[in-house]
Amino acid sequence: MAEYYLISQLPSLDGIGENMPLPITEQDFLKMCATSLKKKSYDELLKLSLTPPKQSEKTSFSLAEAWNKGERSLRLALAVARAEKMKKEFDVEKQAFSPEILSAATTAVESKTPLEAEVFLNNYRLEFLETLRPMDNFSEEFLFYYFLKLKLLSRIRQFSTELGKSAYKNIYSSILNGDRLEAI
Repeated sequence: MAEYYLISQLPSLDGIGENMPLPITEQDFLKMCATSLKKKSYDELLKLSLTPPKQSEKTSFSLAEAWNKGERSLRLALAVARAEKMKKEFDVEKQAFSPEILSAATTAVESKTPLEAEVFLNNYRLEFLETLRPMDNFSEEFLFYYFLKLKLLSRIRQFSTELGKSAYKNIYSSILNGDRLEAI
């Protein structure tokens, strides 16, 4: 019952444009969940990441497992596609990637700029997440869906063309000068 009240208080994340501020922060969302969820569910929510562990970890939430499996496959397909583009070998267990994942990886690798690739991949991830959206909008699984969507929407808002150019120039200069500078 606590999930119903929690979810009914959450602002909608649907239809938010790229330039619009998010109606809730990740920290505020987690604060709300901390007071309403059981400890086990809250702990599992805290483990949820846009970067899943390399090895599959068991969880009692099917949405989290499906997300981790899909994201892991996408990352491996990206690594394979990047290696092929650079004519290098990438040692990975034989894995059959879905046509959608192969297409997404190829499109991202062939993008003109890293920002273009990241925007494309973020949109792909949002579309994938929509396929996992629970039918019951008042379930714990919905909170996992909501948190992942919030993380994806937050992530894309962190990209900045100016900061990217500055970091690129720093790295390029350090290579030319033999310095060991790092990107900001």
